[in-house]
Amino acid sequence: MRYMLLIYSPESYWASISEQERGKIYQEYLDFTDSIRKSGHHVAGDPLERTTAATTVRLRNGKAVSTDGPFAETREQLGGYYIIQAKDLDEATEIAKRVPSARIGSIEVRPILDMPAKLQQAAS
Repeated sequence: MRYMLLIYSPESYWASISEQERGKIYQEYLDFTDSIRKSGHHVAGDPLERTTAATTVRLRNGKAVSTDGPFAETREQLGGYYIIQAKDLDEATEIAKRVPSARIGSIEVRPILDMPAKLQQAAS
């Protein structure tokens, strides 16, 4: 089964640490990514730009409204994601515990809904 690991952490944390500390955490991410690639769990993953680069789109009463920034003000922001392959939620959770930002934020583990083949074909 595929799971998405949504990585949340306070952007203010990253601004508050030294370049050397950031480099150390980035290396931990490279090592983590390498380990899940080697174990066959990695499907995809990327970091995201800061929330200041985000645009939120809403459709209300047939009109699109765009605003700068994320949807909601929170203490933690979505900073990146991994899509992994795991046999069950327990295995996915064990992998999520190894994501470096779990120490400073949170990792949401969410199953990816498998769409039936007919729906996938109709969507493409």
